[in-house]
Amino acid sequence: MSVKVEHITKLYGTQKALQDVSFEIGSGEVVGFLGPNGAGKSTMMKIICCFIPQSSGRVTVHGHDTADDSIGVRKMVGYLPEHNPLYHDMYVKEYLSFIGSIHMPEKRVRERLNEMIELTGLGPEQHKKIGALSKGYRQRVGLAQAMIHDPEVLILDEPTTGLDPNQLVDIRHLISEIGKRKTVILSTHIMQEVEAICNRVIIINKGVIVADESTKVLRQKTGRGLVLEVEFERPVPAEELKLLSGVNSVSVITDSTYMITSDPDHDIRSVLFEWSVKNNHKVLSLSQGENSLEKVFRDLTAN
Repeated sequence: MSVKVEHITKLYGTQKALQDVSFEIGSGEVVGFLGPNGAGKSTMMKIICCFIPQSSGRVTVHGHDTADDSIGVRKMVGYLPEHNPLYHDMYVKEYLSFIGSIHMPEKRVRERLNEMIELTGLGPEQHKKIGALSKGYRQRVGLAQAMIHDPEVLILDEPTTGLDPNQLVDIRHLISEIGKRKTVILSTHIMQEVEAICNRVIIINKGVIVADESTKVLRQKTGRGLVLEVEFERPVPAEELKLLSGVNSVSVITDSTYMITSDPDHDIRSVLFEWSVKNNHKVLSLSQGENSLEKVFRDLTAN
């Protein structure tokens, strides 16, 4: 396993930021690490990166222990924190050369520098000062510095904050490409980003792991049951739909279109058709949907 977290607890005084957290992440996985503000996401990431120590438990990255071999771990990890710390008075190429020289011999730095500039699309901006760059290009510089030493594990904390739609597409594509070869741990509050990039989701709430599944399985295991979108010929009483056997909730999408969720153990399609025929409500369309990750997230972190 690229990253192995075993029974990690982190105390700040008497407050538990993390409580007995355990998970494993293999090579070639892009994992969304999600949770509300204050849940412990950044704390866990900083422990993996050796920025702060755990109070108890063990973390290894490619066999290197964060407590006993922090230098070995740092060689394996690239980290882009939420607030991207850059030297604004340095030129892009100068800054990346400086970061690379911390990790590698000069010859290797030159090779990786050109690779990173091409990979992150920094070519047109490489001779500018970082302070003169747009938010999107600063994020690209942050990604380039995190990857310049060719780490096995890439940890990205809110990497797309503040980007415009075009920049979002570019950065997401870049992260997806990196994830084919590396282990990527991605923290974000944007659920569409998770669905577009990640093949697995770990959700943490109040310092405890509450879910660790593939995105597909996670939607199916939330207990929200079947999701149906039904369009009638004309508006129908939503209150009557809510009274049908097995119906959990009803949301009005348009005047005559409704989103209906069932209890976990009920398939309400036959009940819905019988009710429609009995009350002369013609059904124009009926489609089965999935729980969105946003709904799943809210369910698991509501309290």
